[in-house]
Amino acid sequence: MGMPFALRLSFPAFAFESSTTSGRWRARRFPFRFLSSPLQSNPQDPAEEEENFGKESVRRRKQSILVERYSNGAIKRYILDDEVGVRISLTEDVANNNFGALDSSVPETKRPSVLPQFVADFVLPAGFPGSVSEDYLEYMLLQFPTNVTGWICHALVTSSLLKACESNSGTTSNEILQGVGVGYSTGTAAAATAAAIRWVSKDGIGALGRLFIGGRFGNLFDDDPKQWRMYADFIGSAGSIFDLTTQLYPAYFLPLASLGNLTKAVARGLKDPSSRVIQNHFAASGNLGEVAAKEEVWEVGAQLLGLAVGILILDTPGLVKTFPALTLTWTSMRLLHLWFRYQSLLVLRFDTINLKRARLLVKSHIERSHVPGCADCNKEENILLWETFTKPRITFGVPLEEMISGKKSISEVKALMRVYEKEQYLLMVNWQTKDLEVFVSFKVGATSMSVLRSVWQTYWLHVNWEQHSLDVFYQLAKSHKEMETNFDNFLEQLGQAGWDTNQFNLKVPGGILIDESGFIQSSQGQV
Repeated sequence: MGMPFALRLSFPAFAFESSTTSGRWRARRFPFRFLSSPLQSNPQDPAEEEENFGKESVRRRKQSILVERYSNGAIKRYILDDEVGVRISLTEDVANNNFGALDSSVPETKRPSVLPQFVADFVLPAGFPGSVSEDYLEYMLLQFPTNVTGWICHALVTSSLLKACESNSGTTSNEILQGVGVGYSTGTAAAATAAAIRWVSKDGIGALGRLFIGGRFGNLFDDDPKQWRMYADFIGSAGSIFDLTTQLYPAYFLPLASLGNLTKAVARGLKDPSSRVIQNHFAASGNLGEVAAKEEVWEVGAQLLGLAVGILILDTPGLVKTFPALTLTWTSMRLLHLWFRYQSLLVLRFDTINLKRARLLVKSHIERSHVPGCADCNKEENILLWETFTKPRITFGVPLEEMISGKKSISEVKALMRVYEKEQYLLMVNWQTKDLEVFVSFKVGATSMSVLRSVWQTYWLHVNWEQHSLDVFYQLAKSHKEMETNFDNFLEQLGQAGWDTNQFNLKVPGGILIDESGFIQSSQGQV
């Protein structure tokens, strides 16, 4: 039998020691000692083998392992051995380490391999991708060219505004003052002050637009941020058209520029709240502030690049020297900007249910007994389609007088109340039109779930409506019974498909609510 021997090897396992004088880290090699013996031809005595196994178990119990994880994926291990001391090793390749089972409960954070570490830390939230939603990176990559083309358009529009302040014969101070709306004067300090006041007034008119949007339409953005973000760009494009035309009509600079500012302010009033909702969607780990800050980094980078390209375009001889050339260049860039914006909004995958997604989910459940997942439903969602043009048409918050066709029939009202006795809404159809039209009124105490139930019943009627039947209340009662039977299955499938069933973005219109307490008391009195 061969004699056992000790083999001492030196591995490139690094330990980091801090220096109190320099404050830097230095690497040091640690030797690793392995005890090895050649294969034995004769088996060991069972008693000796058991004794060696016991010694090995005791030696292992004297070891402890502490693991440090770094944001770049590296792992440093502190092996505390009572016999050897503290050994420290640094592992770069996490996938091939032997201690994965000891710390598998700790989620591993990996950065995109195509980006250097310092760049990834600068442009992406900490903990990416686990700290944000799955659609974050794809959205940001499409947002970058969107913002670049937007700032190119901004440079072209600014050029048009400055040219509007010039006269065809020169750029004297009097003509510039005339361009901003002061009129031909001697260019005195009083005239310059008047020009400044009018210029600031132009900005003030624009601020009124943001004030109106925030106060009047603040409840819209949570329901459909994708739609309103897209509409904001359409409206902003219209505002830029007013700025472009100032070059054609410099005498009307102030009213045109004011209209442009007002329109763009309305667009910004739609843009900012919608963007906040989208950022909140990205902040999967509650890191809304960091998500907003990193988006600012992307936007500023796009701004610098867009302005640089815009200056290059403006400095190119013959490209934008004439108004038709400038308009053609701006139109091309703006269309490209809108296309990128649309594509970026298409990749968003919300797991909350608004009215558009509710329609798609309900329709699929009724027609195919299946509820699509978040990705498929968001892809199918039409961002641009206005609710009014969606079929079947549903009008929420309708007065009871309109629901009973103006006949004021007591029997109709009682039949309607009987069908929806257990519901927080009333639903009636207008069967006299070519396309089925549904009216929904809500009772006091109605919730988002009431809206969703009314949508389910609407689509069942739309699919199964018997056009030649005159017994409308029979069809209403039948559809309501189907809804009661299948709605729980619909909710169960929503949860299984990954939808958030704890919160629905389906708001009950607050204008008209029906209080049926008086009707119930009257009915009880008759009994």
